[in-house]
Amino acid sequence: MTSNAPNAASSSEAEAIAALEVELDDFKAQQIACAARIKELLFSEKPSEGIVHAQEIFRLQQNKLRLQVEIDCRRNKINRIRLFGLDAERQSHPS
Repeated sequence: MTSNAPNAASSSEAEAIAALEVELDDFKAQQIACAARIKELLFSEKPSEGIVHAQEIFRLQQNKLRLQVEIDCRRNKINRIRLFGLDAERQSHPS
């Protein structure tokens, strides 16, 4: 029975890492879309004609930074699970 315990732990760790990687990919896709929208708005501005998108660009830049923090957090969680295991991650950062 003790021989199954490491397998169960590594299986749940692999599942946790896989779930975090899915979230990570989603945040990356959102960040890419956000950056593309910022670029689009910047190129469509015509200050001489009064067409500016400063507020929306600012909001999108904030969102892009928030997404970067989410990406960094997911990467850190994955690294902690790989280094210390799932139980240590849960103890240090209860959800």
